Amino acid sequence: MNIQCNKILIVLGLVFLSPFSSAAITNPILFVTQIPIPADFCTINATFCNHRGAINITGRGGDLWIRYPDGTLKNLTASAGLGKTGLQGGTAIQVRDPAVFWSGKKAIFSMVVGAPAQYQVKQYLWQLYEVTGLGKAETPAITKVPNQPPYNNVSPIYGTDSRIIFVSDRPRNGQALLYPQLDEYEEQPTNTGIWSLAPATGHLKLLNHAPSGDFNPFVDSFGRIIFTQWDHLQQDQQAASDRNGGNTYGTFNYANETSSTMLNSRAEVFPEPLKFDTVSLAGKNLYGHSFNHFFPWQMHEDGSEVETINHVGRHELGGSYVDGVFTDDPVLTYLTVSSLRPTRISNFFQIKQDPVNPNEYIGIDAPEFGTHASGQIVRLINGTPGKNPDNMIIKYVTDKATKFPISEGQTPPPFHSGLYRDPLVLSDGSMVSAHTFNTYADKNLGTTANPQSRYDYRLRTLKQQPNGVWVADQPLTNGIKKAVSYYDPDTLVSYTGDLWELQPVEVKARPVPTRLVSPLPTPEAAVFQEEGVSEAVFRQYLLSKGLALAIMRNVTVRDDDDKQQPFNLRVAGTATQKVTAAGKIYDIAHFQAFQGDQIRGLKGCCSNTPVPGRRVLAQVLHSVNSNPPNPNAPKGSVKIANDGSVAMLLPARRALSWQLTDPQGNFVVRERNWLSFQPGEIRTCPACHGVNNKNQVGSGSPVNKPKALRQLLQYLKSINAI
Repeated sequence: MNIQCNKILIVLGLVFLSPFSSAAITNPILFVTQIPIPADFCTINATFCNHRGAINITGRGGDLWIRYPDGTLKNLTASAGLGKTGLQGGTAIQVRDPAVFWSGKKAIFSMVVGAPAQYQVKQYLWQLYEVTGLGKAETPAITKVPNQPPYNNVSPIYGTDSRIIFVSDRPRNGQALLYPQLDEYEEQPTNTGIWSLAPATGHLKLLNHAPSGDFNPFVDSFGRIIFTQWDHLQQDQQAASDRNGGNTYGTFNYANETSSTMLNSRAEVFPEPLKFDTVSLAGKNLYGHSFNHFFPWQMHEDGSEVETINHVGRHELGGSYVDGVFTDDPVLTYLTVSSLRPTRISNFFQIKQDPVNPNEYIGIDAPEFGTHASGQIVRLINGTPGKNPDNMIIKYVTDKATKFPISEGQTPPPFHSGLYRDPLVLSDGSMVSAHTFNTYADKNLGTTANPQSRYDYRLRTLKQQPNGVWVADQPLTNGIKKAVSYYDPDTLVSYTGDLWELQPVEVKARPVPTRLVSPLPTPEAAVFQEEGVSEAVFRQYLLSKGLALAIMRNVTVRDDDDKQQPFNLRVAGTATQKVTAAGKIYDIAHFQAFQGDQIRGLKGCCSNTPVPGRRVLAQVLHSVNSNPPNPNAPKGSVKIANDGSVAMLLPARRALSWQLTDPQGNFVVRERNWLSFQPGEIRTCPACHGVNNKNQVGSGSPVNKPKALRQLLQYLKSINAI
């Protein structure tokens, strides 16, 4: 063993004792080391666009490690014969995202293999690997997961069965023409969502299609897949810039997803224009719409029942400020989240469940740029299934000052304890986090050839101060040094020093959660029974057509906190309404759906050659023709029934959104998120914006048997579809 300056010097395949680490940890901790990458845009630890395996994005030279309770460290990848020091070549590796199996006897992680020679440009992909032999006296063995798709596959976890759940950038339908999917913000490559693989057979399915990306899924103790989804359902800011100030980005629309024909159009139909898009807003009674959150989401293991955790949203958690939609309706108010909750978040990254308090979820609220998604540790309280969103609150763990880096040149305040990421609550209730004491935004203090990050992420325990605030305490290691170099691809990049320690996971056995199944609610089940339609037969019909059914009982009902979109709603020509004493009354007649099509391309200011990949745009629903006819109505719509209910067949495994329109087809209320469904799924929502405790007129959620469902079943029977 070669100890230099109380640091560990890596020698492949050996096990080292960390004699100066005083942190007391009961169970082994699995974690990764990585070469520091100072850049924080589309790099390995950035908030988004972090999934690619290119050398400039990820570097090389990291490893998978395990720390045992006595402080002993083992380099698992090196012990298994993987990785190297010095010049990184064909056997170089980088690792990320470890997750432990339910028995605690093996783990799965992502690894990219290989580094280019000088001037060589090659494609490298993150792939899934399993490691066994985690015991202190065991020899690790690492094997590649078979039958995985040949794309970037990251953030793997074990399902409750034999399947593996992970994030991938595989195109939604496997069509190479659509690769890569570009996000809705900077139109940079993003992942397409969460996938499920049966390694033994190669059976692969998309659980959630996310136009801007999903991140860090895990199965909680209640059987839900919890993850962060990037919700950015707004019009294309690059196209808006092109419309208002030239042709910087060269945005355009393709004819459709299967075509390479470039249209002389950058038209968008949903949602309303951005606030700075004065060309598109001219003459309209709209404030302009922006939307950008990294919020906590949940779904069942089969991909059904996708929604934010317990349907919590920006009215409960915070996020961005929100204008009223229409400028000519004074009762539509500006939302300042501080007026609703004293504690709030902008984003929720790297979510984990507290094993001691399973009602609580811990994560990071951090800015999108500058800190590698590190910031303030926060808790989401009352996350148990079925909890009312009004009772879900955010509790600050570290000081609120740790949410942001301080401005360049400022003196750090005494209560700013640094920046945190990858928080972990251990089974004894203690906490560990990756942490840097640096309080500024990161930047390269060195050169391209010899980069030097400001940050020195180390795994540390946390301790609670008398005022209740938690701060970083004892390191889990004495620091792990390595000397590596690699071509990027022209410049030889060299680094010698401490590696970043990230993504800790406790190695222990855990109970396998019960797999969730959602029974059809009583009002809808009654309609099926009364119409003589077997639910099982109907689900099989949906499955055979690749469809799902969405049902809403009364779309005139909205939660009382939401005063940014119209809430005085009446089904046109009926007495069905939810109307308060003040404000304009809006007649609604149609429910119009939109599907996420990858048809937006870019070719830059000065070229006619498009860049690879496409952004998702919301297009009027066109891939389903099984719904009842709705003549003289907006395309892609169904009629709202007299009781305010809606029942509509929708395509599965594709991002969707929707709106309520008036009789003339003008929008009144819009969904603000993308959602996706599974084939055969029947999804019921009591209202349009789900009611927490009461709606705008003080009543609760609708419990009516939806007439629209009855009408749909009767129509499908009349055409012999079921």
